[in-house]
Amino acid sequence: MRITTRDPMSGREVEDPKNAPYVMEGHGENALKIYFETEDNKGEYLAIKPRVPEACSLKLYRMFEDNDQILWD
Repeated sequence: MRITTRDPMSGREVEDPKNAPYVMEGHGENALKIYFETEDNKGEYLAIKPRVPEACSLKLYRMFEDNDQILWD
């Protein structure tokens, strides 16, 4: 498991991780334990919705993915 004591919402180091709120992302050895300065910061983090490509952007990508004239970095 990986652990971070830098609150991703405030960018500050959590001073007392033993008593700080946290979330677990993932499972097993690749899990990430994220500590927060406050419950409010934790709630704000949990409210962030993962970005999902819109159906139209996927359709657009598929139209161009095999185009040899487009230079991909």
